[in-house]
Amino acid sequence: KLVHLKTAGTSYLEALRAIGTVEPGLFREILALAIARYDEDRATYHVSAQLEKVPCPEELADEELAGILDQFDGREVLHVTFGSVMDSLGGELLAALDENEEAYYEALEVHFDRHFAPFVA
Repeated sequence: KLVHLKTAGTSYLEALRAIGTVEPGLFREILALAIARYDEDRATYHVSAQLEKVPCPEELADEELAGILDQFDGREVLHVTFGSVMDSLGGELLAALDENEEAYYEALEVHFDRHFAPFVA
């Protein structure tokens, strides 16, 4: 059997999960930008996220931010707006990941362990 396992997009999303945990202010900026850019950025994708279902970043407690990535609409909005986020906040995002490498590695490990488990059972 052949298996194609894509990880690039999910690696980015798990980076955002780590940022939501260790740099809540930056995550709020990223989410606000993603919400603002979604309608334009989605033009090149076949997606169905509904902006009205994505919580406003200012209304979330710090400990709730990373949970946006477990919600379909929030996750898709953040995924589709990757390019806009990297253009505007990529430097800050990469610097925060450099400063918090372990948080990022932990998020990746949890994510990949869950997805690789069926292949090692």
